[in-house]
Amino acid sequence: IQIGSSMKSVGEVMAIGRKFEEAFQKALRMMDENVIGFDPYVKEISDDELEKPTDKRMFVLAAAIKANYSIDRLYDLTKIDRWFLQKMKNIISFQVILESVGESHLSYELLLRAKQLGFSDKQVAACVKSTELFIRNTREENGGPFFLS
Repeated sequence: IQIGSSMKSVGEVMAIGRKFEEAFQKALRMMDENVIGFDPYVKEISDDELEKPTDKRMFVLAAAIKANYSIDRLYDLTKIDRWFLQKMKNIISFQVILESVGESHLSYELLLRAKQLGFSDKQVAACVKSTELFIRNTREENGGPFFLS
């Protein structure tokens, strides 16, 4: 038996980070090894799915944020506190920035900000259309392993 930081039967995870965004993304990765983070491409937008709490609602929420649903509309549908919704929007807004940059223009500052928001190397690689190895090497070349994964 292997005991990890996830208690799937009750939907609990333990994720430590300096900011909500970082801990939230780590928690999502702990729940499912196939999840790379707060990913707007996992589920389609559905107002019905936003209203009903399920284990996949976070991904419908990510898609809705990426589709520019307002914080007020998301609050009306989900009843999730606006503070949390804004933090989730921070993640998606930064993902949009990463997707627009691409591998060749990924700066140290952008990579550092991505790590502060809880993006894994794999997640950054997907955004900039690169590889996890390239992202890890870039990170290590710019100051060593001061932040991991």
